Amino acid sequence: MFQIVKPGINIDFIRLRKIAFVFSAALILGGIASLLIRGGPNYGIDFTGGLMLHIGVDSDVQTSDIREAIADLDVGDIAVQQFEAQDGEFLLRVPTVDVNVGGGTPALIKDRLRERFADRGFDELRTEIVGPRVGKELRRRGILSVLFATLAMGLYIAVRFELRFGIGAGLALLHDVLITIGALSLFNVEVNLSVVAALLTVVGYSVNDTVVVSDRIRENMLRNQGAKLAALINSSINETLSRTLLTTGTSLLVLFVLFAFGGGVIHSFAFTLIVGLSAGTYSSIFIASPVVEMWGERQAAN
Repeated sequence: MFQIVKPGINIDFIRLRKIAFVFSAALILGGIASLLIRGGPNYGIDFTGGLMLHIGVDSDVQTSDIREAIADLDVGDIAVQQFEAQDGEFLLRVPTVDVNVGGGTPALIKDRLRERFADRGFDELRTEIVGPRVGKELRRRGILSVLFATLAMGLYIAVRFELRFGIGAGLALLHDVLITIGALSLFNVEVNLSVVAALLTVVGYSVNDTVVVSDRIRENMLRNQGAKLAALINSSINETLSRTLLTTGTSLLVLFVLFAFGGGVIHSFAFTLIVGLSAGTYSSIFIASPVVEMWGERQAAN
């Protein structure tokens, strides 16, 4: 079997737990600070309600040209931004309750843009309209789905193994979600339904890696009942390290390709998975396993 880690390697991961905890705390606090400064995540139309228009024009058209073309339209504040740094593509966001796709506000904006940029390659690439009530409900359900998935996975580990394994897995999953959301805020990535799907995927992927490590820890505990728990956990992590790195590495290769060549529409999805899978692999080694060791040492002391 192909291995990228030599058999018999013995890295003392438990000894590094304090450094790992400080590092994780710094990342989480940085993400929280970014959320507070920005006033929360950068919610997309899916969660805020309104109109989102994605257009394409010639590459020499600037954001200021788009704003100038629609400046005198009485449709509320229109936010214009370049789409994923791609020349000639722009996103226009309008907070509106007008959900008439074929007319009203959407038609007014598109007609003006078509008139001004008809000879400069105007193309309507995508139009999304979500009512404010629907957006609020989707946002609530998205948050609950991620929380419930995290709780359910932690409970599964607790029932499948032991309570200490469940607590370790739950804290690791919470760690992964917080770091991923913080990264989304730091890089101002739009949070939409595809990001929620990516977060749920992160929870499932992370708990799978944690199950593999936890199962090996339990096997070694039964096989070497007189050994110290810290040594058993270190041995278990080292034994599964090659599998962990291979699985995560191949997944990340695909995600980097998606991020680089998948187009702007899929960037937020790929970015979320890249950060989440990386955090999940890290947490199964440096968060979940040390929590199990700390719990065991406390029980032994009592």
